[in-house]
Amino acid sequence: MSRDPATTRQANRLAAEKSPYLRQHACNPVDWYPWGEEAFRRARAEDKPVFLSIGYSTCHWCHVMERESFEDARVGAFLNEHFISIKVDREERPDIDKIYMTFVQATTGSGGWPMSVFLLPDLHPFYGGTYFPPEPRHGRPSFLQLLEQISRVWHTRRTEIERNAFEVQEQLAAALTRPAAGSDADLDSDLIRRAGQGLKRMYDAEHGGFGGAPKFPQPSQPELLLRYARRFDDSEATRMVLETCARMAAGGIHDQLGGGFARYSVDAAWRVPHFEKMLYDNAQLLDLYLHACLVSGNLIHAETARNLVRYVLRDMTHPEGGFYSAEDADSEGHEGKFYCWTKAELQSLLDPAELELVVRHFGITEQGNFTDHSHPSPLPGQNVLSVVDTNLTPEDTRRLAAAKARMVKAREQRVRPPLDDKILTSWNGLMLGALAQASVILGDHPLRAAAERNLAFLKTRLWDAESKTLHHRWRDGERDAVQLLDDYAFLLEGVLHLYEATLKPAHLEFAMNLADRMLAKFYDPTHGGFWQAPADSPHLILRIKEDYDGAEPSGNSVAALSLLRLAAITARNGYRQAAIKTLALFQDRLQNTPQALPRMLQAVDFALQEPYRVVICGDPDAKETRALLQAAHSIYQPHKVILGTAPPVQEFARSLSAQREPIAYVCTGTACQTPTSEASRLREMLR
Repeated sequence: MSRDPATTRQANRLAAEKSPYLRQHACNPVDWYPWGEEAFRRARAEDKPVFLSIGYSTCHWCHVMERESFEDARVGAFLNEHFISIKVDREERPDIDKIYMTFVQATTGSGGWPMSVFLLPDLHPFYGGTYFPPEPRHGRPSFLQLLEQISRVWHTRRTEIERNAFEVQEQLAAALTRPAAGSDADLDSDLIRRAGQGLKRMYDAEHGGFGGAPKFPQPSQPELLLRYARRFDDSEATRMVLETCARMAAGGIHDQLGGGFARYSVDAAWRVPHFEKMLYDNAQLLDLYLHACLVSGNLIHAETARNLVRYVLRDMTHPEGGFYSAEDADSEGHEGKFYCWTKAELQSLLDPAELELVVRHFGITEQGNFTDHSHPSPLPGQNVLSVVDTNLTPEDTRRLAAAKARMVKAREQRVRPPLDDKILTSWNGLMLGALAQASVILGDHPLRAAAERNLAFLKTRLWDAESKTLHHRWRDGERDAVQLLDDYAFLLEGVLHLYEATLKPAHLEFAMNLADRMLAKFYDPTHGGFWQAPADSPHLILRIKEDYDGAEPSGNSVAALSLLRLAAITARNGYRQAAIKTLALFQDRLQNTPQALPRMLQAVDFALQEPYRVVICGDPDAKETRALLQAAHSIYQPHKVILGTAPPVQEFARSLSAQREPIAYVCTGTACQTPTSEASRLREMLR
């Protein structure tokens, strides 16, 4: 959507794109191109540098830079005369984003979005940064000044620019290309120990979480710490994770009325977020809160998970079952306006007793606790809701529920933040797996139906069964041509969780199809590891093997753990071999910077010991079988897989299928404990 709704400018090429982020810029005075040969051909023909701008639709500072610079007629005119300008949605093309973000981080020491990169016509970068202000500020030039300087240097020092770009290309290739695989003998439990101890040292004892402000949840880190705590019997590590979960759930990063979590908190105490809500964050946080509930038995974590699921199914789900990508931080031009409250608003909405309680419980003040400093006219007295007082009587709890219901109803009348309604296979895979786990851990059958609908949507809209090709993005009736490792790996993980929640053989068959195609398209059999994009991807100056688990886990990490789990279910050793070779490829990274790969270390942890195989016999839809299945999921035991007895499971499990009554075996190797038909006994066996 345009940030200048009154404009009568003719729309540019981005109006024909499906990406909501690109379409937001369709009425800018900038002559934008989407990423593609048309733009590159013109850059070569006119011998102009390329200005590459990368962001995403719910990025607050992307909106700010658009409002300040890309809607400015002078900026547009200068870009149109001296540059070929290209817009890229980082969520649609994470492969492009990764290459140029690595360049920006290497040359400036930091990164982020909006990302602004200047390229030679052959797409090699020579200068880059992130947000640039409309006027000189804090020693930084204005964006227009930067453009003028880049144009001047392009014409006066061209040879130097090209030489530097060539040198940077060599450095990028060295940084992003993995060395030959190490030995899997280096994959030992000491990797887990050192990573867990490192996370404990990073722990914020005052507010929970790991590190300081700004604070991202990064669920892979507390998930790894839970595994570390179980392996080394470290109750202090478990306490750190549970306290982090409690503090996040009480903070403003958690939508106290609608459920779900914002992307990150600008402060260390989780109180003031950047308000955009991302599907990938909420999928991973759903996993974390489910596991926190299993570890602690504290039903508050289960309620946080339930509220998160309600949010996703209510506000982030396509009618056919796919999950949307994100909700914006801004509405009506102001960040957080949909979520914040003034004391005056609450006074007009609530009765005196309710008002007193809400003010005390959420820490409401006249002056507020949030100001949108990026807006020229910030709204006064805005309060982000966070729980600051939990000393509630039963009557307080009843009254608070009534007050929150009124607040929800009033908030529904506000203008909602824009929705990024594109559907990404990778992020849907993450939420599919979390939802499948929630359906059995929470004992909520409708969640299983929602997970089944989501997979049906993905198989109908994004999977080409004939060519066994998985596409990245679907929106408005159209899928793209992009294929990425993350799509195959994340969906493989999600489908495996759905199989373990349902024991349907069709889901396991599809998981094997995904794994086989992922290996054929992305795996490097010579050195190990998975490329981010296929070999025939056009217009990429480098092929990358992602080695960082950040807000989103890397495709290599998810692929490795999923293949290990699939191998344990099917006994197909080729899956395990590819996973182990992948872990060995990254062993130097795991040794030197273990906190950079917490999800991959979970795969290492799984690989280090023979997993429990919980084999459940009987009709998966029978009440007694479902009770056993729920019991198998109700214990936090990360070294287990759950499988039925119907092909294509391993032959050992099929050999148990003669048992007609619902019964469960817990096996390691070829040895099984005495089988049981009692859910309580199965729980004890898994403890």
